[in-house]
Amino acid sequence: MRLGYIDYLNCYPFYFRMFEKKPVQKISIYPGYPCMLNKMMAHRQLDMSPISSATCAEIAGDVLVLPQFCLSSVGYVGSVILVSKIPIEDLNRKKVGITSASHTSAVLLKVLLKNYYNSEPVYIPTDPRPVLKDMDASLVIGNDAMAITSEPISYIYDLGDLWLRKTGFPVVFAVFAVRERIIEKYKLQIKSVVSSYHSSLRCLEEEKENVVSLAKAKYPDIIYDINGYFDLLQFKFDDDLKKALMFYYAVAEEMGLIKKVTNLRYLVFD
Repeated sequence: MRLGYIDYLNCYPFYFRMFEKKPVQKISIYPGYPCMLNKMMAHRQLDMSPISSATCAEIAGDVLVLPQFCLSSVGYVGSVILVSKIPIEDLNRKKVGITSASHTSAVLLKVLLKNYYNSEPVYIPTDPRPVLKDMDASLVIGNDAMAITSEPISYIYDLGDLWLRKTGFPVVFAVFAVRERIIEKYKLQIKSVVSSYHSSLRCLEEEKENVVSLAKAKYPDIIYDINGYFDLLQFKFDDDLKKALMFYYAVAEEMGLIKKVTNLRYLVFD
């Protein structure tokens, strides 16, 4: 079975056990930026993977979502930011970079700027670590938002914090999806991966110092407080986060940024 892995610090707690303690048998792991895994799931090149919530809306007819897990934040998260030369209130018709690494966050930013700041900038595709030289602002996510930069930045806005303050909802950045057609074929492997995820999250609770230490070794460029970062993230997909995701889908669909989603289909084994 082909399993995706978002190669960011935020996804590491789910994979800690299979990376550091006990690999899951009969699976191949494909690490990459969210956009790469999104594309691979859409093209059926992966069987199971965390994917951007926005992408899940696009391929909802082909996948089932694990109801237990997500990558989310309630307010400030630190790894989804808008860096800007000017105040966010002044970005109308300005040049704003949209990182190629993301889908959920790109939609999030567009909704925030239009609905809550009355701004419609000129959006420019950028690399994951953009340079502001020819732009007024840019979206940066994941490890790239927490790495050392030599570029002076006048304003930094955390999108998780803005979204909570403007809408009252947390953000579900990614969900875990399984292609419907492969479920019977790989039922044992899927169950093993789900079990490994549960065990990994227990490791984060019971041996957090070890998880943080190995995460630092895996991602040495990150200057952020990893211990505190793991406290900010929400990994368990509770009912409040499911409601928050449906709100995100509704406002994004209203702006024509994603396909309409009335409900997600969840994977439940007998």
